[in-house]
Amino acid sequence: MSLIAENLSIIKQSIPENVTLVAVSKTKPISDLQKAYDVGQRVFGENKIQEMVEKYNALPKDIKWHMIGHLQSNKVKYMAHFVDLIHGVDTFKTLQEINKQAKKHNRIIHCLLQAKIAKEETKFGLSFNEIETILASSETLALKNIKIVGFMGMATFTDNQEQLQEEFSSLKSLFDKLKATYSSLKILSMGMSGDYILAISEGSTMIRVGSSIFGNRNYNY
Repeated sequence: MSLIAENLSIIKQSIPENVTLVAVSKTKPISDLQKAYDVGQRVFGENKIQEMVEKYNALPKDIKWHMIGHLQSNKVKYMAHFVDLIHGVDTFKTLQEINKQAKKHNRIIHCLLQAKIAKEETKFGLSFNEIETILASSETLALKNIKIVGFMGMATFTDNQEQLQEEFSSLKSLFDKLKATYSSLKILSMGMSGDYILAISEGSTMIRVGSSIFGNRNYNY
């Protein structure tokens, strides 16, 4: 058994059945993704569209591809025919572009609104008020080729467990409040290699794990 297979087995045993594991495969070679695929992993996350397109073309077509990085609207067209879920939507303009490109392929693309929960200034994301405004907007309702299915949040890069818990908990509270009104909200994407156990305890239904599966990233790849 490969190290990747062993890592996947350990992680899957540590998470509840209702939590989806997204294997974050950015910068990793296709051979590594194939090892994960061979032991049953079917959901992969990439943060660069060009890299995701190359891997989509090379790997089995039953893989669900998630776009997890910050999204440039002008790149949406390259993945609109196959992407399964887009995590990092943080502007209404981006939703409009996803809808436009999805329509060309007669698809409905599922999206997560990215909430700004981290204290760091570098993180992208919408305020909670902006999220509520987008969901309630008649302009959003008019976009028939996208479906907002939940929220994504990236916590502060810190070892402070109380701070992480507070950030995850705040987004879970918003999620619970709004899913009472919007039945399409099913997914709460929170937690990465360093904090996914805590994120799950705070209500995450989807975790994005890379280095704990594939090892440290090689940015020269």
